[in-house]
Amino acid sequence: MQIIEKNKLFVASCLALLVTSLSFGIRAGILSQLGTDFYLNAGELGTITATAFWGFPLAVVIGGFVVDIIGMKKLLVMAFIFHLLGIVLTVFAQGYWSLFTSTLLIGIANGTVEAACNPLVSTLYPNNKTTKLNHFHLWFPGGIFMGTLIVMLFNYLGLNWQIQMGVMLVPTFIYGYLFSKLEFPVTERVASGISMATMYKSLASPLFIFMFVCMFGTAITELFTGQWVDVLLKNVTDNSILILTLTTGVMVIGRGLAGPVVHRFAPQGVLLMSSILAAIGLYLLATLTGNSIFIGAFIFGSGVCYFWPTMLGFVAENIPKSGALGLNLMGGAGMFAVSVYTIFMGKFYDRLIMENLPVNINLKGKSTIELNNLLELAKNSAGPEVLKVTMLIPIALSIAFAVLVFYMKQRKVLEIDKGV
Repeated sequence: MQIIEKNKLFVASCLALLVTSLSFGIRAGILSQLGTDFYLNAGELGTITATAFWGFPLAVVIGGFVVDIIGMKKLLVMAFIFHLLGIVLTVFAQGYWSLFTSTLLIGIANGTVEAACNPLVSTLYPNNKTTKLNHFHLWFPGGIFMGTLIVMLFNYLGLNWQIQMGVMLVPTFIYGYLFSKLEFPVTERVASGISMATMYKSLASPLFIFMFVCMFGTAITELFTGQWVDVLLKNVTDNSILILTLTTGVMVIGRGLAGPVVHRFAPQGVLLMSSILAAIGLYLLATLTGNSIFIGAFIFGSGVCYFWPTMLGFVAENIPKSGALGLNLMGGAGMFAVSVYTIFMGKFYDRLIMENLPVNINLKGKSTIELNNLLELAKNSAGPEVLKVTMLIPIALSIAFAVLVFYMKQRKVLEIDKGV
């Protein structure tokens, strides 16, 4: 494959991921407004948000099973169609069920993009997988960063959320056009002649199962917090959406500089450092107030920045025979975990709000302003409590990845002794 074709495919892949990330960034920014316009509580908002995470694992797992058979190009044509339908239906949403359906379609589109593009990037750059996957995935926080800026700008200009969602149509049409004109390689597993039986055997290895389980925690830590930070901290700081903007900005820079970081510490070392920083960042986000909360956002962004692409890169480099299906099962595991956690924590957040309201309060005779003030005070306590519970996940990951670092060192020693 000519170098210019390789670069065009990589650029088109980044644009497809940009649409995926814009859907996260813009939805995170308009979530509170959707709740107000359609009279939805936190539990209902949590379910709507979770549909994107349901659609993603469904598409990415099915895509993982068929990508070697039908090819990556056909999957990306399907992603374009689902993105187009999902965006248009969201713009014309009339209530809970139309938001539910449209968000599900966007989730399916997002998963289909990952199902095709992760193995595509690994195939295009077989000798530099983790670094190039980080470069590819910098467009995820990059799109969220742009999405939050779009929300703030359009809110300042007085433009409604429907127009904000409509902005996503521009990169959607561009990536659809580019992919329709380009020729695709076969996946790395097919090109290498690795059998299906060997691939399934790799998926049953203890190392893959370990990484599969850890993907639950890394995905929840990064994506749940990103999607809900505006809701959870809206009453703690006047600029809660800026927390997401800063976090994703740090992630873009970090992933852009992934090459020397991964080379210096190896994927497993990067994952250990990331989990420690993510835990510290969540603690600071849950305890700091005012402008100092942005310190927590910076540290949190530095922590989660390498999670997703480095998890995929580790599997691609250390369990290469798992093929495209291995990468897609990892992505599906992460998104499924986020969907379940989002629903659970949405209801947990509602319960915390009720628990933080004054006991035996007499609502009679109180004005709307007084009632709203009581509700805001309850939310002030509930949001940080959700973050403190979530903080336990990267703490557990720190222990798991410390074990992984030790294991990989021992494995390297054994390989040297055997002359591998």
